Amino acid sequence: MESQKQKNLYPSTDVKFFVVGSRRLENEMIASCLKNNTGRESFLFEDIKRMPVGAQKDRGEKRLVFYCCNGKDVNQVLAEIKDYTKKKDPGNRIVLFNVSKGVALEKVILSKKVQGVFYEHDTLDIFLKGVKSVLDGKLWFSRDIMTKFIFEGIDKDKSLKKSSDHLTERQIEILALVSVGATNGEIADKLYISPNTVKTHLYNIFRKINVPNRVQASLWAAKNL
Repeated sequence: MESQKQKNLYPSTDVKFFVVGSRRLENEMIASCLKNNTGRESFLFEDIKRMPVGAQKDRGEKRLVFYCCNGKDVNQVLAEIKDYTKKKDPGNRIVLFNVSKGVALEKVILSKKVQGVFYEHDTLDIFLKGVKSVLDGKLWFSRDIMTKFIFEGIDKDKSLKKSSDHLTERQIEILALVSVGATNGEIADKLYISPNTVKTHLYNIFRKINVPNRVQASLWAAKNL
């Protein structure tokens, strides 16, 4: 009964899971955990280059790739992901796991392919919550990291006119909260406004920065705020 309840928490989209990594036993457990908790097919590959080409897009099939970062630096991971998606499958969504605490993730956040990060110390509950979030079309990054990234700025030329100048101060505030994973209700509570007002602000923000959803808005904020 509990297993069935857990499966019902996940969207009905036809998604297959691919776990990529050399730590065979641990990654087999990850693949098994994903299958048992979501009811979706899970496959294991030691090398991303060995993954089969392309999801069945005509059937509505999508893929979520779980890439093990143990023993690899961020540049190596991103290079392998970029090479694979360019040559074989540009449509995959990717999350990183077994990421060491303290690793600089600025390039990961800016990558349009990586939608989430799980650390070595994350619990199973956090992992499954993050998987659901990514399947819902959201980003899964540490709020502390995203907040630091957005508010301190990464590799920005201060002499250039900000591309966020056409947003109001309140809209920038809301966009920053969206980027660190806050829900409409959480934004409303923090800013002492109604959820409907939040929705209106988000509609205007998306229109001004020309993005269709929260994920793209978060990526835009990471580059421009």
